[in-house]
Amino acid sequence: MWRTGATLVFGAGLGAAASRLLSAGGWREEGGAGLMSRVPVIPVPGVPTVQASELQVSPVSSGAVMKYGFPSLSNIKTRESYVTSYDPRTRTASWVIERLNPASLSGLSDRKYCEFKEDDSVHVFHRATNADYKGSGFDRGHLAAAANHKWSQKAMDDTFYLSNVAPQNPHLNQNTWNNLEKLCRSLTKHYLNVYVCTGPLYLPRQEADGKLYVRYQVIGRNHVAVPTHFFKVLILEQADGKGVELRSYVLPNEPISEQVPLERFLVPIETIERTSGLLFVPNIMKRTAGGVRAIADR
Repeated sequence: MWRTGATLVFGAGLGAAASRLLSAGGWREEGGAGLMSRVPVIPVPGVPTVQASELQVSPVSSGAVMKYGFPSLSNIKTRESYVTSYDPRTRTASWVIERLNPASLSGLSDRKYCEFKEDDSVHVFHRATNADYKGSGFDRGHLAAAANHKWSQKAMDDTFYLSNVAPQNPHLNQNTWNNLEKLCRSLTKHYLNVYVCTGPLYLPRQEADGKLYVRYQVIGRNHVAVPTHFFKVLILEQADGKGVELRSYVLPNEPISEQVPLERFLVPIETIERTSGLLFVPNIMKRTAGGVRAIADR
């Protein structure tokens, strides 16, 4: 039996919201007060304003990748293919942002030339090693997917830093999560650019005493944290300045029946903002003139 019960409860409790429309003037939410009146804006120093026309020039510009701002501002690292915020306590990233378009998905790069490797930019006390994963029962699950960056072998190689992976249930990694990554790539056929922010979540569960606890496993000598869930936030940039669409997913770090459609894991963007401690909407609003539509229907 697949362990989807926790997923369905989580989705029903936190994901039961209809589509939301955002405009340049603020967030409009049916039946409730505006989110923008309650959420502070994170200052984003040093991020250049990038026009849509510039985004087609080169897949390597970190300024272009971060067009819609930083979800948080701690331990930022820039790679050839993505930008990340690293959490030394969990030995994984807090989030990873990448930009997908037909140019980034095309090329001769091959993952057979890539190997998982320690991130030597992280202090030895705070980094994961391959030995931590050996025999753990978990896959080294990519946050920025290797197949998203075929445009450069170096870009693909960078996705194999252990700072870009997290312990992931093998069945999830090889099936439903892989399908979600494929969906992200397929959306590049319909949108100018697809920005993908991925990260781990550590969510509470109610236990026998009726109280909520956050409990998660750690693996290896370095105590790499095993997330209870993973999130993906998709910022879908429409052509001709018509604004962006948002899709946000939360999946449990456990086997999921392939009969459960990906739409079942759509949640309102504020669900991820509240549970992760990150902010997306204020930064997106500051950089969008054509309006934003958040898709949370399931």
